[in-house]
Amino acid sequence: MGFWASGRHRSDTELLAAHVAGDRHAFAELFRRHHRQLYRLARQSSLSREDADDAVQDAMLSAHRSAESFRDDAAVGTWLHRIVRNACLDRLRRAQARPTVPFQDVHPVSDRTSQVETAIVVRRALLRLPIQQRAAVVAVDLQGYSIAETARRLGVPEGTVKSRCARGRARLANLLGYPEMIGAT
Repeated sequence: MGFWASGRHRSDTELLAAHVAGDRHAFAELFRRHHRQLYRLARQSSLSREDADDAVQDAMLSAHRSAESFRDDAAVGTWLHRIVRNACLDRLRRAQARPTVPFQDVHPVSDRTSQVETAIVVRRALLRLPIQQRAAVVAVDLQGYSIAETARRLGVPEGTVKSRCARGRARLANLLGYPEMIGAT
């Protein structure tokens, strides 16, 4: 399972082709290989863990069903990344279309350290950014991807990534109460 008869490790492209050809285990192996990264993307682009779980599940079902349409013009990982990002965007659009109840912290913890409090404040501020800006800022500033890699993964020009990062950082500075930080880099 997961190896050719020769015992050689299969590439993502080979796994996807094997899945299309009827190998029942190939897609599961591909999913296991990419799950952590795809879930991290979904978690950063979703309002809750449940939404992230659902988005990954929706995306994997979509990828499973549409594997035959994969064009070998991008890496399989990039293709899966794009499907998860689109699933997250779809979920966010649906959530905006229906009324929501504001989040209430039911179990406040009084002994949180300032570092944890800061992380929570920043995370909430990130969630207030438009999804395109959030994706660019998270990829470049938090995950450490280069502008070029982020552009490739998001399927947009490098200049678009740069402008989304700049706008996202400026909005974050305002949301976090540091408007003097805008443009200071």
